[in-house]
Amino acid sequence: MTDASQQWTTLCQVDEIPSSGGHYVRYDNRSLGVFRSPGGQVHVLDDACPHAGASLSGGHIDNGCAICPWHGWAFNLPDGKCPDNPQIGVKSHRVQIDNGQVQVQLSRTL
Repeated sequence: MTDASQQWTTLCQVDEIPSSGGHYVRYDNRSLGVFRSPGGQVHVLDDACPHAGASLSGGHIDNGCAICPWHGWAFNLPDGKCPDNPQIGVKSHRVQIDNGQVQVQLSRTL
């Protein structure tokens, strides 16, 4: 039996992600932000800021962090944690690029 949490799901094409910015994807009742850092690395975070619910993909990237467009909260792209308070964060997801497609491993929601 295959563990569903180990399957890769295609979210978008890499070229759909703005350079140094985010791209919103809705998949399986989840809101996800797909980000491309200035160096070209791709990250996927849950898209809602825990502070006030803003779409993180609508913000920008600064110093390796997704910056919330409403109140400027920052979340590290690799792990989703707030650099000012690591107890606050958003879920980050494993990512791979396959033939220009961004693929992610999503855990099952209950």
